[in-house]
This record gives sequence, structure tokens and C-alpha cells, in this order.
Amino acid sequence: MMVLMTGFVIPCLHISHLGGHQNNYPPLGYFIKKSRTMIEPVKNIWNHGSTAFSESAESPVVLGREFNRAVHRRFGRRRYNPDGIDVFDRDWDNLIILDACRYDLFSETTALDGTLTAVESRGSNTVEFLRGNVASRDLTDTVYITGNPQLYNHREALDPKFHAIHDVWQDRGWDDEHRTVLPDVLTSEALDRVPDYPNKRLIVHFVQPHMPFIDSDTVFDKEMFGTSEDPWNWILKGEVDADRDEMWDAFAQNLEVAMPHVETLIEKLDGKTVVTADHGQCIGDRSWPVPIREWGHPWGMYIEPLVKVPWLECPSDERRTIESDPPERSQDDVEDDVVQERLEDLGYVS
Repeated sequence: MMVLMTGFVIPCLHISHLGGHQNNYPPLGYFIKKSRTMIEPVKNIWNHGSTAFSESAESPVVLGREFNRAVHRRFGRRRYNPDGIDVFDRDWDNLIILDACRYDLFSETTALDGTLTAVESRGSNTVEFLRGNVASRDLTDTVYITGNPQLYNHREALDPKFHAIHDVWQDRGWDDEHRTVLPDVLTSEALDRVPDYPNKRLIVHFVQPHMPFIDSDTVFDKEMFGTSEDPWNWILKGEVDADRDEMWDAFAQNLEVAMPHVETLIEKLDGKTVVTADHGQCIGDRSWPVPIREWGHPWGMYIEPLVKVPWLECPSDERRTIESDPPERSQDDVEDDVVQERLEDLGYVS
């Protein structure tokens, strides 16, 4: 264990390998000191049967991921990526969020009018993005319409004060065949709600290009999602083969399925519209400091494929007058097993 952990510290010696934020990193001695103090807690976790560390006995790549996460999170001192933007500090009336849409995928796949730049997200998964942007905040000038159950699943911990939240992933909006919220359904729901909120900021959170792939004959998302295990870990550990080019094409196709509905929203919503993503997606990209090939969008990993996301500002003339009002209503209660089923269908593991 000592040898293994010491070996993991070696890549940290090359500070230039730490991505675009090396100027913000603590001195090298910080990592060395922390790696030493981490040895005993890691041994304790291993001995007490943590899933991640017990798996690493057979798959060292999992331990590599855990060490990378510890470095990125400053050994537990970060709860989200502090280098990411605060989306509510930006200028917009409508914020369209694509789930798991990395910048390069978006820039290569779409051709929407507007000014496209790359920004850094506060999270490498949806929960971190929400924690870094909405947790315990007064957002009573904003309405959140979402196809993703994560805000509801973590509503007590996040505790945002939106004016209204509409969970389209509940019974009426969920597609049992595809095991997701289809983009046309989310768009229709959003447009139906717009007249009720003429003076509110509007967030519309699509599921796509996040798996499952809608119009695809891929097997990975059809057979492996909807279980209580993380399907990306199977690829990470080499238990399932995955072709990077095929996976990229599947994500691009899923994004293309959603984009006509994104365009519909841009055309029909008044005010300034921005299209962005909550986080990116690893498709066999190298992580750091341990250079394993990473898959999915694991939390606490602030590498470029996961936190570099699009920020497209669409042309606009008229702006809405935004006002705050008391919260309209709380989220409707949903049975725990329904929430868990939805999350598993989308590949989340609680």
C-alpha cells in the first residue's frame, strides 16, 4: 500500500502536467504532505470494505481514480470545482442546459447562430454543478424545468429557493421505452409553462446528450443502464469493451436528436437565451495525475473533458424584466422507488 501510494505521488512532481490551473495549485510540498497523511485513512477505508477500495484490490485503475479525485478535491476540501463559473452571475433570461455535453462535442456537432465560447463548469457531474450553483441560494427570480431527477434526489441537501420547479421526469414526462425524458416532451412542457412566468428567468435542463442513446442501436446503454451498478466502472476496469470512436458518434447522434428542440426554444422564447452544459463527458480521455483512461462523468474530477463546456449566447433584441417573487410551490412528492428507478435508467448509482 505504501509503495502504491508513493508511486501515485510521482506524477504530481511534474506540476506542468496539472492542466491549465497550475498557477492556482498549492506548493508541491502540499501534495507530498497530504499524500502521507492520506495513507492511513485509505488503509482504514480499504480494511472496512469500501466498495471503491475493495474493487481496487483486483483493479488498481479504480484506486487510481480515487487518488485523482483526492488530488482534484484537495483531499476533501473542495465540494465542487471553485474555478468554474457561477451561471447566475452571467447575463441571460433563458438558460438551456444540455446534460453531459463537452465543449468539443458541441462545437463539432452544432451550428447554432450566436457567439460560442468555452467556460469551466463548477461540477464534473450534475450534483456538483447544482451544488456549486444553486445550493442554499435565493433564486426566486428563476423557474427550473428539468428532465433530470438529481435536484429532487438531493433537494434537502441542496435546498435552493427557486420561484418554481417543474420535474418533467415524473410520470407524465417519462418515456418508459427509451427510459428517459425525450427532448420534444421537455420542450413542449417548457413552452406550456412560459406564459405563467413572464418576468422570471427560465432554466430548461435537457437530459441529452446524456445516455441512454435515443435513436441508436448501441447495446451498452440498453443492457447495462437500469441496474444498481455504475456501468461506466465496467468499462473503466476493462470488464466491458468500448470503442471510443463509436461512443463519440453515439453521443454526437444523441446531441443531434436534441438540437432541433433546442432551436425551437431559442426561436420561441423571448429575451436573451444561452445554451450551455452542466458538465462534460469522458470518452476514454486521460485523467491526471494518474494517467488512467477515464469514462463517464465521475464526481470530483476537474479535467478538461469534464468541466470545459459550451457557452453559446444567442442573438436577442428584446429583454424580459426579471422580478423575484416568493416560491410558488414545493416540489411534488415522488415515491423513493420511482426516483431510484429513474436514476438507474439514466445510469446513476446512489
